[in-house]
Amino acid sequence: MDVLPMFPLGSPLLPGQPLPLQVFEPRYLAMLRDVASGDGRFGVVLIERGFEVGGGDARFSVGCAARIEQARAMPDGRVRLLARGRERVEVVRWLPDDPYPRAEVRRLPDLAWSEEHTALLAGSERTVRRALTVMSEYRSQVWSADIALSDDPITRAWQLACIAPLGALDQLELLRSSSIDELLETTARLTAEALELLPLQRPDGSG
Repeated sequence: MDVLPMFPLGSPLLPGQPLPLQVFEPRYLAMLRDVASGDGRFGVVLIERGFEVGGGDARFSVGCAARIEQARAMPDGRVRLLARGRERVEVVRWLPDDPYPRAEVRRLPDLAWSEEHTALLAGSERTVRRALTVMSEYRSQVWSADIALSDDPITRAWQLACIAPLGALDQLELLRSSSIDELLETTARLTAEALELLPLQRPDGSG
């Protein structure tokens, strides 16, 4: 069992995903000081109900540990932070928010890869890249369809989950995957479903 400072956010964090933050609340500035003096790790969970600022939120229990890669103090007291998702964690017990959220967590098992998953990875990647290409015609995209991905297959699978044009709850479903098959199949399915719904989002309602 591990105790981590926790950062509830409006979107989940996936393994390997970059996490840029601007921290200004006093409780999270205090958290960063403690994290920086330790191993640089904190947890990120998706807010179920409530808001990032002010506290009083309800939180999902599955999240991701992150490690700080860069931090820069700004003249106005804010801190610009770049962290990156590492291992998946599950909250066993929330501790008092004193002065910031903390929780007892357990690490979730890493996903296992074998060569039989190669075709599934390639198919999921085709679906995600096609969706990014099509959706770029409707709205600006955070990720380009030709973005370079890792040669490591597990890392690549999580990167596809990260860049897939999905909402927070869909990404949370991916984060909960218990196998590489489930991660890749669910990424492809949810992405295909999002692509099917895209014509309904056009201003003129046409396909």
